[in-house]
Amino acid sequence: MSTPFTVSLVSWHDGEPLLRAIREAVFIREQNVPEELEWDGQDEGSRHALVLSLNGDAIGCGRILPNGHIGRMAVLPQWRKQKVGTAIMEALLEEARSRGYKQVDIDAQTFAIPFYHNFGFVEHGKEFMDAGMPHKKMKLKFSPP
Repeated sequence: MSTPFTVSLVSWHDGEPLLRAIREAVFIREQNVPEELEWDGQDEGSRHALVLSLNGDAIGCGRILPNGHIGRMAVLPQWRKQKVGTAIMEALLEEARSRGYKQVDIDAQTFAIPFYHNFGFVEHGKEFMDAGMPHKKMKLKFSPP
């Protein structure tokens, strides 16, 4: 069965309005992340995964920074549990491998830790608060080819 969405890797310049709309809906409105924390100035230099439904609606996103940090993973509520997040992570991990990164890391909201375990991420360090929500640092080391 084919998926009801597509994933593309885009620059902030090319995807900003759609990426911004998803992150505003999920992080700012749903999770009450302050705007000054959400817009951290790191989007311009990052590669972004953008997910569109077959009718062209932006439904999910994520980004990878030049240092291999993955973040800003967001899926609109009505699209959760439909493998959108999995598709985003697969696209970002493929991008990291193509750049020759030895590992990637993520600051995972604690409720999402099991999701990241599915990709082989391992928890590191103590739980910490970010934007009022508990997080844990997680890393994934790539095996040599």
